[in-house]
Amino acid sequence: MKAAFHTLGCKVNQYETEAIKEEFAARGAEIVGEDDWADVYVINTCTVTNMADRKSRQYIRRMKKLNPQGLMVVTGCYAQVGAEDLEKMPDVDMIVGNNLKSQICQMVFQELGRKQSHANEEKCGDPYDTDAENPQTDIEKIGKIEDILGYSELSSYEDMGIVTSGESHMSRAYIKVQEGCDRFCSYCLIPYARGGIRSRSVRSIVQEAEELLSRGYRELVLTGINTALYAMEDGFEFDRRADEQDLSGIEIAIKRVNELPGDFRIRLSSLEPNVVDKEHVERLLRYEKLCHHLHLALQAGSDHVLGLMNRNYTREEYLEIVRALREKDPLFGITTDIIAGFPGETEEDFQDTLDAVDQAGFGRVHAFKYSPRKGTRAYAAGDTVDGNEKNRRARLLEEAGEESARAFFRKNLGTTARVLVETVEDGTGEGYTENYIRVRFKADANTRQGEFQNVRLVGIYDEGCLGEAAQEGR
Repeated sequence: MKAAFHTLGCKVNQYETEAIKEEFAARGAEIVGEDDWADVYVINTCTVTNMADRKSRQYIRRMKKLNPQGLMVVTGCYAQVGAEDLEKMPDVDMIVGNNLKSQICQMVFQELGRKQSHANEEKCGDPYDTDAENPQTDIEKIGKIEDILGYSELSSYEDMGIVTSGESHMSRAYIKVQEGCDRFCSYCLIPYARGGIRSRSVRSIVQEAEELLSRGYRELVLTGINTALYAMEDGFEFDRRADEQDLSGIEIAIKRVNELPGDFRIRLSSLEPNVVDKEHVERLLRYEKLCHHLHLALQAGSDHVLGLMNRNYTREEYLEIVRALREKDPLFGITTDIIAGFPGETEEDFQDTLDAVDQAGFGRVHAFKYSPRKGTRAYAAGDTVDGNEKNRRARLLEEAGEESARAFFRKNLGTTARVLVETVEDGTGEGYTENYIRVRFKADANTRQGEFQNVRLVGIYDEGCLGEAAQEGR
């Protein structure tokens, strides 16, 4: 059997797709590219914007055309909140909610076995042996709207095992530590698509980290829907040590992974300033293997708009975090997300946002136009900013972000950074620094894919810095 996959959206989706792929491969399936003929296509969707929904539908149609008889499985956040739309699409054969992703492989083999045997009720035989023991995977449930999990049912962490498939260059791998969010920003559907906070045990995080390190990965990225909420739900228990009494859950996870032996680094995929504060992020700097980089979503630089967004922090509180990090390390890398044209955003509010970008000195800004999401509180306010004006603000925000990034790159020139090499081709190496600058440099005899290389930063280009091999790291 051949299986193809496509992932939209966040790092959590990427992690979960890798887990599903591993299970298919373990059961003998051949994993092929998303543009290849396959027996089954699995699309892991996103619903953060209307564009994400549209892209999900486009990929469903595109991949189904490759083999109209192939089984089309749709999962992820759009499947969770847009199941009724997907059910109307003739190309969709199976809809699976976010808390059933670990069962997709068994569901698929079961359905393909049914088709092959032409007997709906009998146990499938070789080559599609279902080995079905879990009654929850009854195929009669799959694809029915009433069986797509609702918000109240997304209440337990779905363990997908140890995921050892990382990025193709075999240097960076993701570890999912938590699921769900309870912050309910007024524009965001994700709490409804992902449910409340659920965390995995710190022991299982460390076990996965150990396995990844044994396979040669050199950067471990801790990720989640709202990573800072790890272990903050009621009733979660773990073996907190005597020296961990005052630490948050995510700090304990970092501390435990940091204690593992070996030459590697830890990166946080993101933190939310509506969960962490200045003191919290300052404490993170004590862990020597943790990269000096945070993705810290600003979303708006105006207190008025932040209030409308239900973000629960002020512009000044955000900038206090930035200043605290830069006081410890002037070259600390900070990347962010910002929404342009939020309902009620005035020109003065937008100028405040541009000013915040200038003050923060971001290494990268992901600018988004506001996208109304039915079911959110902001949706009821209407899309009040004219489309042309929204486009103008988004364009100006992108330009400000690009200038901020160039300024940050210039600050790093003349330093020697430790780059994790992702590719080596035609004498040129590429990879990322600890503070998340993409570096392109002339490779030398010591340059190896998947290894660290000391690189002196000597110039800038559109995506980052140019460098030359050096002897010492920053």
